[in-house]
Amino acid sequence: MSTGKRPTADFEQELLNGRLSRRKLITRSAALGVGVPLLGAGLTLRSRSASAQEKVKIRLATWVGEDEGKELQGVIDKVNQSATAFEIVSEPSPADYYTKLQTTLAGASAADLFWLSQEYIAGYADRGALLDLTDRLAADDSPTANLDDYVPAILKEAQYDGKTFGLPWISQPVMLYYNLELFTAAGIAEPDETWTWDTFKTNAAALTDKSKGVYGTSFNGWPPIQMFIWQAGGEVISEDLKSCPIDTPEAEQAADYYASIIYNEEYAPSEATIKEQGFGEMAKASKVAMFYGGAADDLDYAHKKDPKNAVMKVALVPKGPKDRTTFAWTAATVVNSKAKNPDVAYQAMVALTEGIHHWKIVAPRKSLATADVIAASVPDKAESAETILKAVPDMRSFNVIPDHAEWDTMFFDEFQDPLFHGKGKAADLAPDVRADLETLLP
Repeated sequence: MSTGKRPTADFEQELLNGRLSRRKLITRSAALGVGVPLLGAGLTLRSRSASAQEKVKIRLATWVGEDEGKELQGVIDKVNQSATAFEIVSEPSPADYYTKLQTTLAGASAADLFWLSQEYIAGYADRGALLDLTDRLAADDSPTANLDDYVPAILKEAQYDGKTFGLPWISQPVMLYYNLELFTAAGIAEPDETWTWDTFKTNAAALTDKSKGVYGTSFNGWPPIQMFIWQAGGEVISEDLKSCPIDTPEAEQAADYYASIIYNEEYAPSEATIKEQGFGEMAKASKVAMFYGGAADDLDYAHKKDPKNAVMKVALVPKGPKDRTTFAWTAATVVNSKAKNPDVAYQAMVALTEGIHHWKIVAPRKSLATADVIAASVPDKAESAETILKAVPDMRSFNVIPDHAEWDTMFFDEFQDPLFHGKGKAADLAPDVRADLETLLP
């Protein structure tokens, strides 16, 4: 695939125009940062007595809020304590993160390091905003820089045009959380690996009691409809990035299945009810019996923090007509292509990534995708660890294109939203939308 590099002026204008902005991908991650082993990762060897003033300050831009920011700062403090060449300075922007990032990149004032979720990396790399790390990683013998240790389906999200532009710090598969009390009261056996789409839908209906405001499940665009399309054997962007086959029988079957549940009060709360009571909040309040959430979500231990929260357990997502593919949300730390000290920024990025791999779950490295590491990173996840690990072989992320933000907006506005609101079946909508989507392919 051609990089199609644009001149810097064009890139900066696109940023100012908001070309790369879109709705945020929602994720909640309540992992606790503990026990972080730090690797020097190519750091310049200097005396431990070097003063903090001699360290290069490396700015890090993230989207963390107050609570998560405290946890991240704990990771950063341990990294900085071991580092001799740099000091990472956290600059969180929980509100309008991508808008601020685009503005600072256009104004040549962006941080040295910043976070990007999977759907942005190709676009930023294509427009020259990211430092190519390929050669630096190849020359680095630290375990964190060993790309062979990364889960391939996750690592590819940090790569573009055969080059690596960052290191993923999380691979969070979607899991099925279920309310044990509601299942027991309804006399329904807990979800297991025999569950299929039909099993799920039948039990969602059985668990629904609209008179009590209790529903079997809840969809609102999350979980991603792509996950169901993959489970049926379909695709939304082909592996070679040359087509958007959303009009295949497999893709249409999955889309119609999703549409039959979302906002349908036979199985799930209405859109108005979700807006009124909150999406994840309804699950914690025992108003939703089965909820698709990320592996790092706190739904399975929220009751330990507040007894008012529902007691929920975790299971694998139900199997589709083809397989049990589950969506994995991932993000990476990248280096600004205009960083003043790119070599030191790279060193800081590797050391920080190692720290985060012992904070966020699931770490995207095969050697760290273990029950022991999950339990050490988030002790409250110990009981769920083995089930979460069973999902790892089935997880994958999007096939991403440089104009993915625009593609994603079009896919939602022209296909998903009309589908969700009964304005057409998948077979009615897909052919025309496919043609529009394919105009955005590289």
